[in-house]
Amino acid sequence: MDMIREALATLPDAVFADLLESPTSYRLILDVPGVDRSGLDLEATEHHLELRATRTKQVPEGFEYHTDARSMTLSATIPMPTDADPEAASATLENGVLTIDVPRHEESGRSIPIEG
Repeated sequence: MDMIREALATLPDAVFADLLESPTSYRLILDVPGVDRSGLDLEATEHHLELRATRTKQVPEGFEYHTDARSMTLSATIPMPTDADPEAASATLENGVLTIDVPRHEESGRSIPIEG
C-alpha cells in the first residue's frame, strides 16, 4: 500500500486521487476532468499499472489560446502490492472520474504434509 500512496503523491497537484482497500481488492479513483475514453490508455503488467490520460482542447471559432499553462497529458506508473492482480484489473470512466479496481490474488498455496 505504501508504494501506491507514494506513486499517487508524485502526481501533479491538480490531479485528485484516492486509494481504497478492501479484503478482496484495491480501488484507485482518479479525477481526470475533460478526458474521454479515447484519451485514456491503461495497461497492466505483473507489478504495475501504466496510465496515460490526454485531454484535448476545443477552441471556439474566433478564439485562440494566449496561455497554455496546464498540461494536457498525465502519465503515471503505479506500482501494485505483491498481493494485487493488475492483469485482472477493470476500469470505468464516469463524469471525469476514472475508477480502477484491482483484485487481490486468491491464496493459492497448499499445505505440505511433513512425514516422519
